[in-house]
Amino acid sequence: MSYSERAKQIFEQEIDELMRLGKTIDSSFDKVIDLIYNCQSKLVVTGIGKTGIIGHKIASSLASTGTPAIFVNAAEAVHGDLGMISSKDVVLLVSNSGSTNEILNVIDPLRRLGCTLIAMTGDLSSPLAQQCDAVLSVHVDRESCPLGLAPTTSTTATLLMGDALTVCLMERRRFRAENFAVYHPGGALGRKLLGKVRHCMTTRIPKVQVNTTFRELVVEMSDKHLGMTMVYDGATCIGIITDGDLRRAIQKYDDLHITARDVMTPSYKKICQDALLSDALATMDKYNITTLAVTERADTEEIIGIISIHHIIDFA
Repeated sequence: MSYSERAKQIFEQEIDELMRLGKTIDSSFDKVIDLIYNCQSKLVVTGIGKTGIIGHKIASSLASTGTPAIFVNAAEAVHGDLGMISSKDVVLLVSNSGSTNEILNVIDPLRRLGCTLIAMTGDLSSPLAQQCDAVLSVHVDRESCPLGLAPTTSTTATLLMGDALTVCLMERRRFRAENFAVYHPGGALGRKLLGKVRHCMTTRIPKVQVNTTFRELVVEMSDKHLGMTMVYDGATCIGIITDGDLRRAIQKYDDLHITARDVMTPSYKKICQDALLSDALATMDKYNITTLAVTERADTEEIIGIISIHHIIDFA
């Protein structure tokens, strides 16, 4: 068997284990979500070794999506790092076996502090599971490691359970794109989403009058490279024409001696220049469109620019 075929087997085995694990999730998961969501301070994730690395990732994902969280290495916790933890914290203890000494050694000190404890373990009968207020099972029947020794499928399962926690808590907190940008101001995505519409809109607005011929409006749309044009009646904007409108017109009319009035859509979506780019993206997504007319203020009608999804993607 080639290594590529063996790799496919490993993928299939881990996916099967993850699917099986997913079917076992029950109300215990809801309880954990409630405990973390209602926490008055922060979530502390602790682990050691390879599961500790996964725990660090879980804490990082939660912290960047609206749930205050830190990672504390279990071995370091009993040598002073318990000072980072307060009585109002919820502690997530990650151990596949549930019997790792370094993990078990922090339970009594955490209890004395008054913390709420959650176990994430592959053994529901383990000492760890028995001593915590809530338990998340990440049990897998077998590792993809042929010896059954190296943590492989089990760490994947733990990572996925952490992702499930992260996403569910994001949804419960109604965490939005602009919130993500606040937590990631140094990244490219953060710069994009924290930017304002005026930072990347174009003031080169495609315009035609209601009596503009079909050929002329195609020329205007091609010249401005936005796949759309606004339609005016004198100085008043009364509609929009998109590439989709053009295609529908070609299918509808045998004779294309028609005007912009025949092709346009009377309504159009707009946004003010000081709105966040994340709001522009949300509006485009909601209405399944790629451009928005831009006004100076939310309470004005005069169009001062156009913003497209490509402007946002290219914005740095």
